[in-house]
Amino acid sequence: MIRTFAINAENIADVVERVRHHRPRVHCLMNTVVQKFTADGITAVDAIPSMTSSMEEIASFVAKANALTINLGTLDAERRKVIMHAVQVANGEKKPWIVDPVHCDYSPSRLAFAQQLLALSPTIIRGNAAEMELFEETVNSLRIQTGPQDHLSIGKRSVRVSNGHPWMAKVTGTGCLSGGVIAAFMAVEPDPLLAASAALCVTGIAAQLAATYANGPGTFEPAFLDALSAISRQDIITHARIEHDEG
Repeated sequence: MIRTFAINAENIADVVERVRHHRPRVHCLMNTVVQKFTADGITAVDAIPSMTSSMEEIASFVAKANALTINLGTLDAERRKVIMHAVQVANGEKKPWIVDPVHCDYSPSRLAFAQQLLALSPTIIRGNAAEMELFEETVNSLRIQTGPQDHLSIGKRSVRVSNGHPWMAKVTGTGCLSGGVIAAFMAVEPDPLLAASAALCVTGIAAQLAATYANGPGTFEPAFLDALSAISRQDIITHARIEHDEG
């Protein structure tokens, strides 16, 4: 049974410390546009990314990973097969996984595929408002609706995270990167609501800190990675913006 905790800055900082200590492995089936940025973000929090989408290798890589992140940003027939095989392995070995159904509101075939994945009980499904309104409420999966505030809910538990900066929307892949960080945090924290809240809070605070010494989106991206790597317990305690909305 998962022990649940009140989600606050202190236990978010504890999750960060556990990630840094254990260095979990995250396998990423990621939008090809943002693979490097996502890998850099996972590495910045001291987790270890792997990125292969080879059918010959995927079972071995998922088996060795501690968590799986799936992003539907770039899809083709082969990638769909690889994703389904990866999910079968993750479920068979009880590894946590997150799916981001990017642009499923643009494509009926992508939406149908995302619905197939949701039927396989991901630990977390995460998308923007237009994407998430296409999916019915889930019993076992944490739902994250991203936006100026990130809304997270599972059962009667609900949290809002308000950290972040507008420049995150001007750098391609910050959402994909945060999905990888969520997976890293799920690898060390069995409560998906705490893991995801911690990851979104930390990436949002890193963005706020980076924006204080960046000049725009071009300098924001490396500053964001620097801030993500260097974030401290005190940064989290000072800047965390989390609200509970218990059912």
